Amino acid sequence: MADPHAHDRLIATLGAGLAPVRRLRPPWLRTLGWLGVVAAIAVALVARYGTAPMLARWAGAPDLGWAGLGAVLTAITAAWASFALGVPGRSTAWAWLPLPSALLWTGASGLGCLRAWIAPATHVASVPEAGDCLFFILGFSLPLSALLILLLRRACPLRPVLTAVLVGLASAAASASLLEICHAFDAAATDLLLHALAVAMVVGANAALGGRLLSAGAGPRAG
Repeated sequence: MADPHAHDRLIATLGAGLAPVRRLRPPWLRTLGWLGVVAAIAVALVARYGTAPMLARWAGAPDLGWAGLGAVLTAITAAWASFALGVPGRSTAWAWLPLPSALLWTGASGLGCLRAWIAPATHVASVPEAGDCLFFILGFSLPLSALLILLLRRACPLRPVLTAVLVGLASAAASASLLEICHAFDAAATDLLLHALAVAMVVGANAALGGRLLSAGAGPRAG
């Protein structure tokens, strides 16, 4: 005769070694946490450079202001989309969330090349000066990307490469937004080309390396 308590003992044995899973916070809340770090860096840059030069540039050349706004919104929406894709069952349609703001960012940046005047408190960047902008974006994108990947590894996204691309876009856009605080150059072709190169490098590196890190995430899946 079968032991009537065998099933109970089996269930107890299987469940004895299970660790409780802490539920992830909502994507919008985790996005705010990451943006808090970006905001802290922005405050430090404002304390160093002030806001007057940036506001003067935007007043004299509104396309620069629209491009800065597009970069900020792209950072927010791309980070939000990456956290949303880290939740099992979420649609890949979240990946399109940053598209409108990214179009605003790139479109307004390109308009600067069509202006016949130089924005106030700026000059056309030389190649070495434009190179400094590239290193600024790369330098800030690295820790911001690492932080996002660290936060996402616990969720273990089911689409690691797509999520990593959004991580790169969010980090590059945030870094470009921070650059606006101390960017004393007009939107000349050379400067914009190196900005685009920096963004492409950040997104590409995240797709290659971040995708591997996220796919190998050891954290428990949570919803």
